[in-house]
Amino acid sequence: MKHFLYVAVSGEDKIAVFEINPSTGEIEKCFDVGVPNLPYPLALNPNGRYLYIGRQNTKEISTFSIDSNTGNLSILDSLFVGSDPCYFSIDKTGKYLLSAYYVGSKIQVHSVGEDGIPFGEPVETRNIGYGAHSFSTDPQNKFAFASCIAGKYISESDKSENGANAIFQFKFNELNGKVLHNTPLKVVPDGQVGPRHFCFNPKKSVVYFSNEQGCSVTSYNLDPILGTITPFQTISTLPDGFEGDNTCSQIQISPVGNFLYAPNRGHDSIACFSVNEFDGSLKYIQNIPTETEPRAINIHPQGKFIYVAGENSGMIAAYNVNLFDGTLDLINTYDVGKSPMWISILLV
Repeated sequence: MKHFLYVAVSGEDKIAVFEINPSTGEIEKCFDVGVPNLPYPLALNPNGRYLYIGRQNTKEISTFSIDSNTGNLSILDSLFVGSDPCYFSIDKTGKYLLSAYYVGSKIQVHSVGEDGIPFGEPVETRNIGYGAHSFSTDPQNKFAFASCIAGKYISESDKSENGANAIFQFKFNELNGKVLHNTPLKVVPDGQVGPRHFCFNPKKSVVYFSNEQGCSVTSYNLDPILGTITPFQTISTLPDGFEGDNTCSQIQISPVGNFLYAPNRGHDSIACFSVNEFDGSLKYIQNIPTETEPRAINIHPQGKFIYVAGENSGMIAAYNVNLFDGTLDLINTYDVGKSPMWISILLV
């Protein structure tokens, strides 16, 4: 089995392809694949045969086939979506691509053909407000959630707009890709914390949201019948006493659900938490220093290693995960290029 790591290097219009040593966690550069027009974000099809790449400048979703022997990418098609894709996910059947559009203020669902290529007009579009940041189905593939951050931003039309500062709840039909408003439609957290990205506990009905402006993680109980969430804990991603500027970025949970990690941009660290096996609550472990502006993070599917990309440093930091207590030890750092924005890992 080969382990490939893909990095969207937006500042150099390329995808950097590395091979991971599954014993040590070291990565070795294979090659770069040119992808013009600001590539970001990435998503892998569950079958491991296709990589979806957003191209922000041309407002497209491009589909690439993956060579399982070399990891190389070959473009198959591009779909114009009319706005700035900032997040993709694929439903559990692999038949639908869910996307979020930050400036476009919307989320969409597109059908995916048997050839792995998204096609046609979206089967669903929902306007959720400026700053739409993520959109994904739950582990049952029965429900979907979308997040929209808080704060004031400048839109393409140069008008100041406020993010919705909310999590949107939907029922998802995996037979046709349709989404229906759940009740309630929105969960609005206390304060302008700005829910950004989220991940599901693989063993408990719990979902975790990183709060971009709040510099925290909120844990929500997920009702598996109703598909609604209820907050029960918010915990800071920053150490006591820190007073500088900071925002949270992505969030990742280990494959077995015992540790959770959330990078800080400003403090430039990874907040590490253990996950209570009984109720899914979080306990602070440590903040470990990392690359400047750590925007992207991904955990190896076997849970042994973590990779973090520094948007401002142009470096990837690889860490070994202590499987006993969740602490991280630096393995090495690697030059990847200007403005790395996303990391995806594939085992084939």
